[in-house]
Amino acid sequence: MLANADPTPSPIAPAASSSATGSGTGDAVRFSFEVFPPRTDKGEAQFRGTVKRLTALRPSFISVTYGAGGSTRAVTRDIVASLVREAPVPAAAHLTCIGAPRQEVDAIAREYHAMGIRRLVALRGDPPEGPGETYLPHPEGYAYASDLVAGLRRIADFDISVGAYPEVHPQAESAAADLDALKRKMDAGAARAITQFFFDPAVFLRFRDRTRAAGIDRPLVPGLLPISNFDKAREFAGKCGASVPTALANRFAKVTGDAAAVRALALDVACELIDTLLRHGESVFHIYTLNQGQLVEDLCARFGHLPMPQTAN
Repeated sequence: MLANADPTPSPIAPAASSSATGSGTGDAVRFSFEVFPPRTDKGEAQFRGTVKRLTALRPSFISVTYGAGGSTRAVTRDIVASLVREAPVPAAAHLTCIGAPRQEVDAIAREYHAMGIRRLVALRGDPPEGPGETYLPHPEGYAYASDLVAGLRRIADFDISVGAYPEVHPQAESAAADLDALKRKMDAGAARAITQFFFDPAVFLRFRDRTRAAGIDRPLVPGLLPISNFDKAREFAGKCGASVPTALANRFAKVTGDAAAVRALALDVACELIDTLLRHGESVFHIYTLNQGQLVEDLCARFGHLPMPQTAN
C-alpha cells in the first residue's frame, strides 16, 4: 500500500452492482500491481513465483514498495533491477524522501535511470515508528512529496506517480489542505495520482469530483485492496484513515472460519467495486496485491486478463 503521501463522508448511492462476474474485458480494463519486498529467504522464493504470475497478467507496470523510513531501500532496488532484467512488463520503484538527504535521494534516482527504470512512485514516506508518528523533514532533504517530484523532474524525464487519499491523509490539517498538497504534487510534474485503497465506490467518486473542481486534470487511478484477510484489511484501514462499511464487515463476519467462502467473497467484493467504477467511467486500476498472486490472478480473469502461457526457462 502507498506510504504516507502528504498530509465518514455522507453517503451517496453508487450505481447498482451486476452479478460480480466482471463486466469489463481485457481491452477495456487495465491493471497495475504493487508488491512489497520479501522479509525472509523462504519469502523470497514465494515472492519470485508471485511476480512471475503477476507479470503473466500483462499489467501496465509492477511497483515495488519501500518499508517505513526507507528501511527496505536496498532490497527494493535489487528487486526492481531484477524485474528490469527479467520481467516482460515495466517496473516502477517507490522512492521516498523521509529520513534521507537530498543528495542521497538524487543519487538513487540517477541509479534507477541508469538501470533503465523510467517509472517512479514518489512518496513522502512513513516514519519508522508508523504512520501515527509525527513527521519531521530531513534538514538536508526534500521536505514533502511535491518537492521530491520537482527534484526528480530536474534529474530526468521520469514517469512519476504520486499518492492521493480519498478519505484525507491521517496527518493532514484538513481535507482542503490535503487537496492542496495533491495539487502541488501534480503541478510539480506528476503524471498521475494513485489513491489509497477504499471499500466504498462513492468515496472515490466524491473525491474524483473534488479533484476536478480543484483543477486537477491528470489521471486519478483507483487503488484497490482485495480482502484476503478481513482483520488485516481493517487494521490497515485504521492506519491510513480508510473507512470500512458496516455492510462489508457483516458480509465477512458471515463467512468467518471458512477459508473457501472468504476467498470467494473477497473476489466478489473486489469485482463489485471495479464493476461500479467501470460504470462511472474508470478503466485503470492499481491493485495492492499483498503478494497474493492467486487472488489477483482470479480477479484479473474476471475482467478478461488471462495469464499468458509460461515458457520454460
